[in-house]
Amino acid sequence: MEAYVLDWLNLLVRWLHLITGIAWIGASFYFVMLDNSLKPPKKPEDAKRGMHGELWAVHGGGFYVSQKFLTGPKGEPLSDDLHWSKWEAYTTWMSGIGLLALIYWFGANSYLIDRGVMPLAPATAIAISIGVIAGGWIIYDGLCRLLAGKDTVLALIVLAFVMAGAWALFHVFSARAAYVHVGAMIGTMMVANVFFHIIPGQKKMVDAIRAGQEPDARYGAIGKQRSVHNTYFTLPVLFIMISNHYPMTYSHPHGWLVLGLIMVAGVLIRQFFVLRHQHKVKPALPAIAVVMLAGVAIWIAPNMSAVGGGDKVTFAQVQSVFNERCVTCHAAAPKQEGFAQPPKGVMLQTPEQIKQHLQKVAETVANRYMPIGNLTGMTDAERALIAAWVAQGAATK
Repeated sequence: MEAYVLDWLNLLVRWLHLITGIAWIGASFYFVMLDNSLKPPKKPEDAKRGMHGELWAVHGGGFYVSQKFLTGPKGEPLSDDLHWSKWEAYTTWMSGIGLLALIYWFGANSYLIDRGVMPLAPATAIAISIGVIAGGWIIYDGLCRLLAGKDTVLALIVLAFVMAGAWALFHVFSARAAYVHVGAMIGTMMVANVFFHIIPGQKKMVDAIRAGQEPDARYGAIGKQRSVHNTYFTLPVLFIMISNHYPMTYSHPHGWLVLGLIMVAGVLIRQFFVLRHQHKVKPALPAIAVVMLAGVAIWIAPNMSAVGGGDKVTFAQVQSVFNERCVTCHAAAPKQEGFAQPPKGVMLQTPEQIKQHLQKVAETVANRYMPIGNLTGMTDAERALIAAWVAQGAATK
């Protein structure tokens, strides 16, 4: 019953995370588009009011006009009815940490720890997890303060820092957990930008305007910088959110580098759209991204040339491996702690069930996704045995 309750908590928190993530990303993308699409005010009186730019738009059967004031309107009060974009970010982060706790902390032995990588105690692994997430923000924020005004240098150093973090995590946690923690680290940077810089800076500017003082434009500049960072972080984080469905990426021996290349491709695609809002079309950016992704796909493709040769593998040999390494979870009544039912409904107790799921089993065993966290200690020789049996035709008699 405990596993069943956890499944429902997982479902509901994941759904909340998806809903609020869409709201946050949608608002972020909209304001980046708006900021990059503004035109100088056409009316002299609007410029005197302090208007920095405006955008006319049509949507939903109506016409809209958006106006931007860098330090508030001149000669008129600031509206008391201000819309703040913050709860989307906070709820996305809180639900994401909730998912991390439900899956990777509560299920540390199954999902966080890979004893073939580092034999950690659950408490130690969870402490490292929390430290990585918090420490990533501290280092990133320090770099932003240290390299203020040097945006290109900062971007390259932040990329190098994230890549170094990914490499280190691949030598501590399971590959799947390593990817998720890179995403959690970047997601924490994003929400902390909102919580510690963007919203406090906006509040200080609002307070100054309402007190009849000239607001410090520095707060707006810092908020803009952190918002720009967040928009480039978005596509890499979105990829990591879906990556657990594609173990061929993180299960590669150099999965940290695979992640880095895919993240850079995401940044290039995002840059294309940011520039497009400014009416600067740079097709080379998505073209380079596509070439990078194609190159990664070719690089990590499984090499089947050496599989299938050698002695004939019997079904009895592979069934023995399945019974010892797989059936603890993939059975009608799993014996592995934390599983109320076989993962994804896949059972591997009979020849018919094994044949039914043969291709997926072969793939996930070969790319080391299964057994999850290698809980049952499947050896490389056993993986090769299954691969050879499949290549030889997967006969069950």
